[in-house]
Amino acid sequence: MPWFVLYTKSRNEKKVARLLGLKGVTVYCPVKEEVRQWSDRRKKVSEPVFRSYVFVLLQNYKAESIVVLETPGTVRFLWWQGKPGIVRDEEINAIKNFLAMYKDVEVLVELRKGQTVTITEGPLKEKKGIILQVKGDKVYLRLESLGVDMIAKVQAQILANDKNN
Repeated sequence: MPWFVLYTKSRNEKKVARLLGLKGVTVYCPVKEEVRQWSDRRKKVSEPVFRSYVFVLLQNYKAESIVVLETPGTVRFLWWQGKPGIVRDEEINAIKNFLAMYKDVEVLVELRKGQTVTITEGPLKEKKGIILQVKGDKVYLRLESLGVDMIAKVQAQILANDKNN
């Protein structure tokens, strides 16, 4: 059975994984342990390795994807070249083995000038843009959806790479 990549609302990865598990769906949400500092205490918390993504094991995509997408916190499946994106068992096992061997794991997504992205949150949600400049966690985009060039400064974590670029 293939694994499919499910895109979730921001900070809903663990919730979606739990709800899908209650529905009997096999789901994998890789997590890492982090120590967080508050003003009065330190606490170890479990954070998703892949922000806004979980892996779902489905035998019949057409039949089972509807149940998955009806789950609160889900957005859509990741598609590649007109088909649902599939992750092989070997790749899931490689992720599991990697996380078992290394504790301080971070996934970096490189944003490049000229790249086309989609905004995933906020008032510009679902708008496509072209990256003009990246400064730290701020990205300057050219948005052409209104027939006029608009430049928006947005947080890098609310961008999704378009599959064509």
